[in-house]
Amino acid sequence: MPNPPRFEPPRLIAIEGPIRVGKTSLADILAHRLHAERLRDVEDNPFLEPFYKEKAGAALRAQLFFLVERFKQWRALDLASSARRPIVSDYLFEKDKIFAYLNLSDAELRLYDELYRLLAEQAPVPDLVIYLQAKPEILRKRIAKKNLAMEHRISNEYLEEVAKAYEHFFFHYKSSDLLVVETSEIDFVDRNDDLTQLLERLSQPVKGTQYFLPLGSVG
Repeated sequence: MPNPPRFEPPRLIAIEGPIRVGKTSLADILAHRLHAERLRDVEDNPFLEPFYKEKAGAALRAQLFFLVERFKQWRALDLASSARRPIVSDYLFEKDKIFAYLNLSDAELRLYDELYRLLAEQAPVPDLVIYLQAKPEILRKRIAKKNLAMEHRISNEYLEEVAKAYEHFFFHYKSSDLLVVETSEIDFVDRNDDLTQLLERLSQPVKGTQYFLPLGSVG
């Protein structure tokens, strides 16, 4: 009897979810454990503060800056390398349009869509996406804990809109295998059992859309 095919671990993993859901922390941990190359989302956006202050035109400028800089990062990935070193990113290139649809006017969105389509055709598709969810009230607590001045400008209404937009986006997401993780009751950074169970889950295939909840995470 022939041996069953060996599980091929995902080469390119993208971690996604709304602000302060834990993307960066989990990406750092996974990259360390998997000895992976680490891809970090663009942080130094000169148009972000004017956007939070609701300056006219700032949303489009901020969005186009993110789109172009993120595209340059994804196009630079060396997926043909014989070393086969995994890559862990704390964002998905396609996430850019989630915020574009939230923040841009109809006229701005038409311009954005034209550019997005041209760039998206050239961006690689991940083997696995890990979508981290959390309730808006949990995200608000984590924003308060992080205590960044710009983030305090984010209203509860906008935070709820972002969370709903992510849910809608990933409900329809079919581009790659998807593992959905509800993080409201779990902590990968300070609770080692949660992290251990996720690493164990990632050592097994994820096919289509699947859901992960560590044992004992809900009282």
